[in-house]
Amino acid sequence: MPHRRDFDPAATGALHGLRVVDLSRLVAGNLLTKVLADHGAEVVKVEPPEGDTLRAWRVKGISTTWKTLCRNKLSVCLDLRNPEAIAVVRRLAAEAAIFVESFRPGVLEAMGLAPEVLLAINPRLVVVRVSGWGQDGPYRHKPGFGTLVEGYSGFAAVNGFADREPVLPPMYMADGYAGLYGAAAAMIALRHAEATGQGQVIDLALFDPIHVMMEPQHANWQLTRSLKPRTGSRSTNAVPRNAYRTADGGWVCLSASTQGMTEKLLRAIGREELIADPRFRTNADRLRHSDALDGIIADTIRALTLEETLAHFDRAGVTIGPIMDAAMLEQDDYVTQREAVIEVPDAEMPGGWLPMHGMVPRLSATPGILARPAPGLGEHNAQVLAPVLGEAEVARLRAAGVVRDAGGDVSLPA
Repeated sequence: MPHRRDFDPAATGALHGLRVVDLSRLVAGNLLTKVLADHGAEVVKVEPPEGDTLRAWRVKGISTTWKTLCRNKLSVCLDLRNPEAIAVVRRLAAEAAIFVESFRPGVLEAMGLAPEVLLAINPRLVVVRVSGWGQDGPYRHKPGFGTLVEGYSGFAAVNGFADREPVLPPMYMADGYAGLYGAAAAMIALRHAEATGQGQVIDLALFDPIHVMMEPQHANWQLTRSLKPRTGSRSTNAVPRNAYRTADGGWVCLSASTQGMTEKLLRAIGREELIADPRFRTNADRLRHSDALDGIIADTIRALTLEETLAHFDRAGVTIGPIMDAAMLEQDDYVTQREAVIEVPDAEMPGGWLPMHGMVPRLSATPGILARPAPGLGEHNAQVLAPVLGEAEVARLRAAGVVRDAGGDVSLPA
């Protein structure tokens, strides 16, 4: 059972006092600002009346993605079609350190919030622009969800099995890489701004980080003029490395990428004589005869249960592990003890507790905070806007429909 942790509104982290204005939607921008919020930054989500699109990603009527990616944030709801709302955003940007947006290139300019406008208001501001294909180049005006760049980057071409179609990831991989790269880029730019007083613009294309993770595909292509094949769970660099089925229907992943580990493995399966077999003597030999070696390993594992397989190879010091699913992870001691998953109070969840990821990255002196749950739409209108605009002006804008109070989460279809 995951450890239970309560929210502490008084908690402060390493980024305490740093204000981030977040106009992004979907995953990449929200993951970027989640990293900052988890370490104490005051992240102000500026949402339209319909709310961030993540609120519509629901399971059994509950916005689990929103709840997990937007903890520790504040929500302000503005009708951004109204020029007065744009003026409010400018006022917020004037007091911020970081500004994040994920509109299609050109939209921010059309709204009257171009980077040069924001930097004129606040010369130290770090402006992070998230888009599918970047702010320049021939695709700058194309829509670009993560799926498209997962295909375009070269990832899907090498993912899957040789006799089947390329496989796209079943999770938001490109957005995830971009969010993490974006958080690092924002802090790099912030360090420069603090040292020089000079803000700047970060052009964060979803394409770039996942494309970088595919290295050294271009160097390898130039050297060999041979495309990397789809190899399923095998590696083109080292053998053995694969996923294997156990007698009780479980799965394990095994990697013996060094000569010493391969020899341990062959001894563990009772086939020490194969160490000197010309087919398996070196890694290069094993790459040429991977089918034969995989068959031998698979036969051994197929005769054991998952528990027996893990115990046997652990005793032998072989690098093997279970392939886990969410049901297994929920009960796993490693996940529990490291607080990779924790539970926080949530009245919408059965039993009143919501499981979510723990703190990543882990810092020794400033380990991150749980200050507040993901906000309801417009929940912090008064808290954020009154100190900037004054209570009378907030009341006027509310009456004019510029500031919207949703009174909690926005109603969206399941």
